[in-house]
Amino acid sequence: MSSTLLLPLLAGCASVASVDAAPDAANPLCAEMMVVLPEAIDDAERRSTTSQATAAWGDPSKVVLRCGVEVPGPTTDPCVSVNEVDWVAHEDEATSIWTLTTYGRTPATEVVLDPNVIPSSTVLATLSDAAQKIPASKKCVSVDKSVNL
Repeated sequence: MSSTLLLPLLAGCASVASVDAAPDAANPLCAEMMVVLPEAIDDAERRSTTSQATAAWGDPSKVVLRCGVEVPGPTTDPCVSVNEVDWVAHEDEATSIWTLTTYGRTPATEVVLDPNVIPSSTVLATLSDAAQKIPASKKCVSVDKSVNL
């Protein structure tokens, strides 16, 4: 391969995001969701990851997704509904990083983001079609629409 052909190929490569696979990443429902994930969220382009059933957008990552995480049980964390997908929202008070986990869907999907870098409403609205590939078996008892994500 000549160097004139190699240079454009290298220029288009983004770094690979290191993301650990979730315990149930091999679940076939995760595969159904992964194939319909968007190529971009807001201005963040999707890039390759190191593990099955994971995705990342932005370089450095603005949004990280893992399918096959533990299904959330009862919690005092707020639950928000975006386009018919319920998400349990947990804020790490030390870092202000949000972890949003689908509720009522097995396997569960986790999305990690910093709402100061990318709007969580944009992220969840963009990912809701893909998240719906995993059928809901229940809904949050109390959905908090006042949570400022």
